[in-house]
Amino acid sequence: MAARILVVDDEAGMRRSLAILLRREGYAVTEAADGRAALERLGADVHDLVIADLRMEPVSGLELLAQVKRAAPDVEVIVMTAYGTIETAVEAMKLGAFDFITKPFQAEEILLRVRNALDRRRLAGEVSRLRAEVSSAFGIEGILGASAAMQEILRALPRIAQTDSTVLLTGESGTGKELVARALHAASRRARGPFVSVNCAALPEQLLENELFGHVRGAFTGALAARKGLLEEAHLGTFFLDEIGEAPLAIQAKLLRVLEDRTLRRLGDNRPVPIDVRIVAATNRDLDEAVRARTFREDLLHRLNVIRIHLPPLRERIEDVPLLARHFLTLHCRRLGRRLDGLSPAALDLLTAYDFPGNVRELSNVIEQAVALAPGPLVEPADLPARLRQPRAAPRRPVPAEAPSPRETLGATEQAQLLEALRRENWNVSRAAARLGISRNTLRYRMEKYGLRPPA
Repeated sequence: MAARILVVDDEAGMRRSLAILLRREGYAVTEAADGRAALERLGADVHDLVIADLRMEPVSGLELLAQVKRAAPDVEVIVMTAYGTIETAVEAMKLGAFDFITKPFQAEEILLRVRNALDRRRLAGEVSRLRAEVSSAFGIEGILGASAAMQEILRALPRIAQTDSTVLLTGESGTGKELVARALHAASRRARGPFVSVNCAALPEQLLENELFGHVRGAFTGALAARKGLLEEAHLGTFFLDEIGEAPLAIQAKLLRVLEDRTLRRLGDNRPVPIDVRIVAATNRDLDEAVRARTFREDLLHRLNVIRIHLPPLRERIEDVPLLARHFLTLHCRRLGRRLDGLSPAALDLLTAYDFPGNVRELSNVIEQAVALAPGPLVEPADLPARLRQPRAAPRRPVPAEAPSPRETLGATEQAQLLEALRRENWNVSRAAARLGISRNTLRYRMEKYGLRPPA
């Protein structure tokens, strides 16, 4: 897409000559005869660069520069004048001008400045993208798991990434839905494009609508310039809709149009803007139940639910806890500048016996706290939060008045199998785990779950 440049000069001959020169170089150019007209052009459309004369009435070039930088700070500005002085140049630079050029100038002089200004704008966007990728690298690495459920997901991700199908990620908070969304983006043909996300539960409806779709100048009080929405920012990349189940119905209707037409409309404008994005949505709610409750659109659910990935809670894949704990230990040691040898067996036992209602996110926070506090070479139980060290009473299981449910029957059968293996191996956890064909940590977790203790 050609860079959009606005040329502002009250001298018509100069303005038109510069516009012709820039168009020959392949740029999309609009013109304005004074500062007021320039502000109207900027309010009506998005521009990458403004080239403005300093000596204009009634809005001077310096006033225009100041207003541009207030309304759209990422737009670069080159100022030009026939009365160039050091003082004027310094003032323009203080206000945020990219460069300063004195009339008359050679074509190559202005073209060089234009290329440099647009390069800086592109570089700023690239730096922002790289920062996002670096900050997300921790999360992508965090998609670890030896459990059958996670192995199945990890095997499927490369295949899913190669499609442009919409993906719906489900699971409790903290299970790693955004990490999976970033991994899908990183492995896709859109990896060089932006990854943009929004949390639908974090913003009120009007602000969320503005963030998603953008606006034109005058769309509402305070809208002094046109602004792209996040969906437009994600063009040629991936857009992640977190907590989609919390989106208001009016927003859901607009998102449905985006999915159906691949276009959007900015606030205050009826013109459709085409976009090319892949949509990945996530929720910790039961959207089928939300459809029945009429708080979520059924047609939108069908559009989102092309590929569904369910991320299990950590308590259902407890065998992944040691792997994740060691990973987070290495990562937080590096980030906090600590050197630790690992986790003690007793600390690992506490971790694998805990339910982690906050899932992987909570485990990461627990390990970060331990890394910060541990005085010795190993993380010990005393370095873990108190909630993990509190003794847990065995669950009380009253005798049901009616026939037990299939789940209760299954639990009783599993408990009996565990108890039999432990008794046969004289309560040696390692040998009992081998007899049962499960890991030692999984056995310890299930012993805690059923309140199984060796005889005193």
